[in-house]
Amino acid sequence: MQANLEKTTIALPDAELLLADLAASMRPHIRPGCALVGIHTGGVWLAQRLQRALDIAEAPGSLDVTFYRDDFGSIGLHPRAKRTHIPFEVEGRDIVLVDDVLYTGRTIRAAMNELFDYGRPASIRLAVLIDRQQRELPISAQFCGATLDVPQDQILVLENTPQDKLTLKLESRR
Repeated sequence: MQANLEKTTIALPDAELLLADLAASMRPHIRPGCALVGIHTGGVWLAQRLQRALDIAEAPGSLDVTFYRDDFGSIGLHPRAKRTHIPFEVEGRDIVLVDDVLYTGRTIRAAMNELFDYGRPASIRLAVLIDRQQRELPISAQFCGATLDVPQDQILVLENTPQDKLTLKLESRR
């Protein structure tokens, strides 16, 4: 007797519509002097788009949390590590940390650790396009495009087309 090996598929929302909803929910809470910081790679794309949608004058920063992850010793350097770039003073600023998918909370913890190396922000809030709600750490997003129940054997990937259109897809976890 063969086991049913059929994968669970879920309908994925339109990433562009989620981004518009996310920007609309953030707009009333963005004060002058607020800065955006995206986590590579999807969070950087989102931060750039949110900067334009929210009319934030200052370019967003970007973080690569590779060296700040708690599993760095066991998984090593990501083959496509990016450069962290913070083009503004972090000290005393209201920061909105931006990522594409919130899952365990470990990436966000690493991002906050790295951000504090640049100064002590007045506040840090979190904006994510998708929340998978399967936390290992007590991290939550203040701004969220959607909550999705994604099977644990799959990962949710945000892609950016050459036309600057965001799309979501599911991939099998390796």
